[in-house]
Amino acid sequence: MDTLPDNNQKFGKKEYWDQRYLEEGEGAFDWFKTYGDISSVIHELIPKRDADILMLGCGNSRLSEKMYDDSYRHIVNVDYSHVVIEQMSERHSGTRPDMTWVEMDVRHLEFPDAAFDVAIDKGTLDAMLTPKDVWNPDPQMVADCNAEIDEAYRILRPGGRLIYLTFGQPHFRRQYMNRHDWKLEIRELGESFHYYLYVCTKRE
Repeated sequence: MDTLPDNNQKFGKKEYWDQRYLEEGEGAFDWFKTYGDISSVIHELIPKRDADILMLGCGNSRLSEKMYDDSYRHIVNVDYSHVVIEQMSERHSGTRPDMTWVEMDVRHLEFPDAAFDVAIDKGTLDAMLTPKDVWNPDPQMVADCNAEIDEAYRILRPGGRLIYLTFGQPHFRRQYMNRHDWKLEIRELGESFHYYLYVCTKRE
């Protein structure tokens, strides 16, 4: 299946993702960089291998499995597509039994407050932003993005981190990342084409 839809607004539709995952079947797709590209940064930002990690909008990315195989065993993966959650749960249940797969919307997480040490977003917020004009965002898009960030802040423990990998420049992303009283660090990754890593650390 072609990675890009014929209309960018489909990126924000659950039906598009359900159909895409059905057509991809056993395939996998990683937005932006692979774990091999960012593993050294992950080791720095998540020094404890027993950290409780939440993947926000996991899709069929290999990030979780690569981190699991790198001894990060406490990983909960959420996505609002029941199709991909069923696929990934079946794919990894035998070889990576400690990982959890849950159908859940990142804008309305069903976890208690302060349940995780780390939350990782690698393309989910971007999927919400892609369909719209980032120079003149509509209120619903802003509300959706804010809801994900608010939920990430809520479920993080004091000292916990939201790690967000994106191609989005700070001018367009900072408004969402600056919503809470946490320490924001922005790093550039790559040489010819820059990606950005936003690290939001919840204060103790």
